[in-house]
Amino acid sequence: MPIPADAPLSRSLLRDDVYVRLRDAIVDGTFTPGEQLRDGDLAQWLGVSRTPVREALLRLAQAGLVVAAPGRSTTVSTLDARAARDAQAVVAAMHELAVATAVPLLTAADLAGMRAANERFRAAIAAGDVDAALAADDAFHAIPVLAAGNAAVVAVLEQFTPLVRRLERVRFATLAGRGSVARHARLVELCEQGDVAAAAAVSRETWQTLDPHDGEDR
Repeated sequence: MPIPADAPLSRSLLRDDVYVRLRDAIVDGTFTPGEQLRDGDLAQWLGVSRTPVREALLRLAQAGLVVAAPGRSTTVSTLDARAARDAQAVVAAMHELAVATAVPLLTAADLAGMRAANERFRAAIAAGDVDAALAADDAFHAIPVLAAGNAAVVAVLEQFTPLVRRLERVRFATLAGRGSVARHARLVELCEQGDVAAAAAVSRETWQTLDPHDGEDR
């Protein structure tokens, strides 16, 4: 496994930080499908002991991002259509619930934040900057999720969103991603109008527009 040429992180790195760093490296393609992940190499890269790396790999296996067999190697999972479809359905349902709960709670500042995030998203899509597009999309959807205040929704999204993000890296690099800008704008309008049902439906639709076959190895 080639080690990325990044500076190692602080020795005080928490377990969650190790998980996030490895998760993001899989989602952004630093570690490719089928690639073997050795805990010793990963610990050296991150500048930590093997223990938090092994714990992170177990969490990544639960999230479907790696395949770990007892006594055997751990590899980055391929993204098959069924896994993508299942994760997408769960993520869409959680965002629908979050928006339905959040609509009466969103403030003017929240709505302004969503509009600003969508503008950053639009600019990133136009520039073909996938990393910036995903960051802006995260910021947009995080606002109603935070307003809803449902810890269970947050936990489920943390587990299943990374699988969906692997698809979005493909989608947001194409013109297809531009449709999300209009859906985002419509969602903000409906939230501002207080239309709970319509806003929740648009939120669900936004997360159901990905094609699971986009991320499938061929």
